Amino acid sequence: MSLRACLYARYSTDKQRETSIADQLRGALDRAEREAWPVVARHSDEGISGSIPVALRPGGKALLADALAGRYDVLIVEGLDRLSREIGEAEQLVKRLEHRGIRIIGTADGYDTEARGRKVMRIARGLVNELYLDDLREKTHRGLAGQVDRGFSAGGRSYGYRSVEAVGGRRLAVDDAEAEIVREVFELFADGHSVRAIVHQLNRRGVASARGGTWAVSALQGSSEKGLGMLNNELYIGRLVWNRRQWLKDPDTGARRYVERPRAEWQIREQPELRIVDDMLWQRVRNRARTGPARGTRTGRGAVPKTLFGGLLRCHACGGPMVAVNSQRYGCNAHRDRGGSVCSSSLTVMRDVVDRRLVAELRDELLAPSALAELQGTVRTLLASTQRQAAGGREAAEKRLQALTGEISRLVDAVATMGLSKALQDRLAAAESERAGLIAQAAVQAPVHARVLDDVTTRYRRLVLQLQNVFEEEADRDRTRQLLADMLGQVTIGRDSETGETFAELDEPAERLLLAAVGESLEVVAGAGFEPTTVMRLPRLDVGVRHWMSSFGVVRCQVPRKPLSALSFS
Repeated sequence: MSLRACLYARYSTDKQRETSIADQLRGALDRAEREAWPVVARHSDEGISGSIPVALRPGGKALLADALAGRYDVLIVEGLDRLSREIGEAEQLVKRLEHRGIRIIGTADGYDTEARGRKVMRIARGLVNELYLDDLREKTHRGLAGQVDRGFSAGGRSYGYRSVEAVGGRRLAVDDAEAEIVREVFELFADGHSVRAIVHQLNRRGVASARGGTWAVSALQGSSEKGLGMLNNELYIGRLVWNRRQWLKDPDTGARRYVERPRAEWQIREQPELRIVDDMLWQRVRNRARTGPARGTRTGRGAVPKTLFGGLLRCHACGGPMVAVNSQRYGCNAHRDRGGSVCSSSLTVMRDVVDRRLVAELRDELLAPSALAELQGTVRTLLASTQRQAAGGREAAEKRLQALTGEISRLVDAVATMGLSKALQDRLAAAESERAGLIAQAAVQAPVHARVLDDVTTRYRRLVLQLQNVFEEEADRDRTRQLLADMLGQVTIGRDSETGETFAELDEPAERLLLAAVGESLEVVAGAGFEPTTVMRLPRLDVGVRHWMSSFGVVRCQVPRKPLSALSFS
């Protein structure tokens, strides 16, 4: 039977371009055509670093989903560095794919799952790839440091400046129109206006921020200790501070964050031609900043208490996050932070009411007998499907084992008759190796599906019962917030224009919770090493219901065009 091929390509650095994807796929397609393998899938990621985990890339995520679904038998790439340049992730990914019976071929680096020395090659290539990232990072930083030392721009642009061509590189120059806005912001703050009031005014007037969007409080306020924010940027007094921070990437999420470098590593350069703010105005702002944050500007340690749903809620008007606007209420952060010109919704809701009613509704509905029945029915359907697939696989494996046993017997007879040749030796070794693999695979016990069902039900109950102590002081608030995020997904808060009542809208929470409840147990059934979210589309869960919250209780009404499911609590 002909193998089904999947092609994958990726490019990342400035030395590559979009056509690199086409070139990589062309080489992979040539290999598939030579082997007469039908190509069933093509995936790619453009402009994405090899240090980003595969599961966090659009093309990489589709690649893993197809592998989990068993849609291809061989993966063709230009080289293992296209999958990952991180040696740890590359090793783990390749092992998982090969464990599922997927053959991996590199058209340029010569990697092949069937090659005997592939493990040594994989480790050597992985080390080279990771060293390449380190070397690229160091060379880039060294080059930028040299440009700064010569008086050129190292990239990036503060508001009030523009980048201009110069002999040997690019330099910063004052943008007169933006410089006027900078001086206005400094004057307003020095005269006693709050940062929030200044931001609202800028957005109301339609003044674009440095990135072309609307202004936020953090863009002005930032951090005086870290030199972040317009009001703390020393470039406005003609002092360039470079290499103050560095980006570090989380190996699990791919997210980047700033880390302060030692002061000895900073590069400070006086550039009086870039001055926008005079010393007197700068000092007035510094004196004002030292007296504490202005009214309407929330900064400092412990200013915002950690809330149960803050940031998990979304504003119905603009889609922005709803956060604690004071000690008692949630409100739209965009409206509060950026002003009514960005979000028109001034709606605020009592935190205690929202917290207790959402948790109570979630807990009561998910512990209902009908919800547990639906859960168990869905898992039984999945297990039955998996059993049928496993039975077919075992039957095919048994037939292949019988064929190999006969082939090995014939090869032994041939050796006894004609002697041991290189061809006979290689074929006999390959047949014995394949037979040993099939025997080992058959020895692995299939998961006991009754136990899996019990595990899922127990896990489901445990997740929901964790909601019992949500409001106790000793409750782990971070863990609870993550639990609620997994269960509820996005929760939208709004006000009905006809009735004036406040509502919370939830989308497909039952599907999210079922996947969380199945979790580890589903990995036993569907195959370890991959997230279960792409395994199935759960039936009868594409629903939506509004929970109307008033001082007299929660009243439900069904959203039109969507059927109500027994498991739905949205």
